[in-house]
Amino acid sequence: MVKKLGYGLSRGGFANGFVAIWALVFGAASSTPALAASLAEELGRNEVRVFSAPFELRVGGTLEYLALESRLEQLGYRRVRRKPQSEGEFFWGFERFWIFRHGHELGKKKHRPELVGLGLDRESGRILALHGSEQDDPKERLWLEPMLLAESLEPGRARRYPVEFARLPEHVWRSVLAIEDHRFFDHSGVDARSVARAALENARAGRVAQGGSTITQQLIKIRDLTPRRTLGRKVSEAARALALEAAYDKKEILEAYLNSVYFGHVEGVALYGIGAAARGHFGKLPRELGLGEAALLAGLIQAPNRLDPRRHPQRAETRQRLVLDRLEELGWASKEETARARRAGVPRLSASVSRLPASTQILRWIQEVVDDQRWDRARDRGVVVETTLDPYLQLQAEKSIREGLARLRRDYSRLRSHRPAAALVTLDPQTGRVLAYVAGDPAATGDSFDRVRQARRQPGSTVKPFVLLEALDNCGSRRPVPLSQRVSNQPLTLQLASGPWSPRNPDGRYSASVKLEEALRRSLNVPFVRLARYCGMDAVAALFRDAGLESGDPTSPSFVLGAAEVSPLQVASAFSVFAARGRRAEPGLVARLERPSGRGFYRRWNRSRRVARPASAARVRGLLEEAIEKGTARSGFVEGRYAFGKTGTSSDRRDAWFAGGTDSIVTVVWVGRDDGSSLGLSGAAAAGPIWRRYTEVAASGSGEVPERSRPTVIRALRTRGRVID
Repeated sequence: MVKKLGYGLSRGGFANGFVAIWALVFGAASSTPALAASLAEELGRNEVRVFSAPFELRVGGTLEYLALESRLEQLGYRRVRRKPQSEGEFFWGFERFWIFRHGHELGKKKHRPELVGLGLDRESGRILALHGSEQDDPKERLWLEPMLLAESLEPGRARRYPVEFARLPEHVWRSVLAIEDHRFFDHSGVDARSVARAALENARAGRVAQGGSTITQQLIKIRDLTPRRTLGRKVSEAARALALEAAYDKKEILEAYLNSVYFGHVEGVALYGIGAAARGHFGKLPRELGLGEAALLAGLIQAPNRLDPRRHPQRAETRQRLVLDRLEELGWASKEETARARRAGVPRLSASVSRLPASTQILRWIQEVVDDQRWDRARDRGVVVETTLDPYLQLQAEKSIREGLARLRRDYSRLRSHRPAAALVTLDPQTGRVLAYVAGDPAATGDSFDRVRQARRQPGSTVKPFVLLEALDNCGSRRPVPLSQRVSNQPLTLQLASGPWSPRNPDGRYSASVKLEEALRRSLNVPFVRLARYCGMDAVAALFRDAGLESGDPTSPSFVLGAAEVSPLQVASAFSVFAARGRRAEPGLVARLERPSGRGFYRRWNRSRRVARPASAARVRGLLEEAIEKGTARSGFVEGRYAFGKTGTSSDRRDAWFAGGTDSIVTVVWVGRDDGSSLGLSGAAAAGPIWRRYTEVAASGSGEVPERSRPTVIRALRTRGRVID
């Protein structure tokens, strides 16, 4: 039976499809199982696929707060007015939500296209049950399939649009065969005539002037072999081509080739596959290509960069004419058709590049994880990556940053010429899984600097909650202080080795004393320096380190006011303490790594450490909720949510921060300038509005139930002191 050969040469499918044929060819039928294992590792080694996390649909969530319709549309589903009949459709009824789910893979488990249903409460839209196509087929768990984020660990790849051979006009694929392998349908994978002709031409030229590779051999080279030109490689390439042709239909091989071959760059983005090439060069679908356009694309395959029609139009036209000559010579196009195409010359170019979602910074972090697992880069092996990213939250994060920076440039004229930068990162506070990761302005496509992990900036007052946490939880060698404790708010001068140091309150106001909650709500500096000195600078610095924050030199007390430099990712990890009952989760972006054969070689395990007692973390969180409701963090107020947060502004207003979260997410936003010059804005003015806009949709999109739907007993406990154990 002929097996379907998709453009991705699916994990294991490529090898399993012709292991038996391979064994027969080389007389190794007796060792097929061992051979299958080795081939599964060898074949598909160039296959790189990066996916988002799958999204689990759970009983109890509501369609609105799961943003289910938006998630489905983002995955390419279309809404219909009846129960779905085809893959990729969904129907929203009063008591049923039907999804004809795409086929996909989760780990080694393959899921065929399947019609699944969600039983709904008519009034609230709450999910009451999960089931298959029949209501008496209950499901314990259901996922939306992961989203493809990248097809390479190198940045700058356009989205690949797979096309079916049956949907391609004949002149499109005939143009490719005419110039690359006109005897494709006559040979068995290796064309002896072409090999002999190439050998003769190379001997005459005294160099490698002509190749003899068939389409099948080229597909093997594209998909599986290293670019080194050696005799062993050519022999292996030929043998694999014979085996491939024995297992798959010619049209399937040609389809896989057309969906994999490289067609050059447009606007700095690499085009792989005829679907991406047609869009990238002409802004068309492959089925809309004319003869001249098809001939131009076919001609590019030999040397896509040297024949680039934008940079080298004359070379491209010369090659296009050669393709047209071959089509006419082979009788695959009439003289009238080729004459019209020649007169038209190089077709009008109209780029329409669609980039895959993964940014350069995301791919770089993935590459580091892959390299740590001793990935065989020398042999260019492939890898399939499942990340922790939530594609819906990622989309909202990018939108929030883009709109937030545009607002700042619009409202503050001084920021138009010297554009500010920004970063946003969201974690699941329980697991540390990175749900959204924006390391710069999404509109700046050439920007590769990672402001989430690499940027080290002063966090300002965002670290004050951790001074308070140490005081409430341990306070060094002293007894933990109660929330009712008052702290002096009189001016203070400390004698340091570098000289006297006098912290000042942001509002320039002082008083005899303040309660801890007022000190945090107003973000006063002097009371926090006094509190840290009371508990011991070494003890506070130790808690900072446990929370994942840099503390610098404890003998320099300015670290308690955020003078030590940290990254946004470190701040997000630290703030998970207030949403995870005193534990800090280790952040991670990669959930799982596999070979293209399906064999896993890395899996992320959730790791966390105890930083403070749950009651202490809950008390500080309660004060951070008040800071959003009526304190300096009011710009982050989210209607209907128990959100907590803290602003931060570094010296000379260079850096603007907002850190906080809800029950299900922790998010940090940073805004500043890459050169370290003054932004001139506070955290509340620059970062707060971005954080609020994002959190309003992200908390719902993560499936979190709004505050008004919580049991009143929890609200009462929070009101009486927010001690939740």
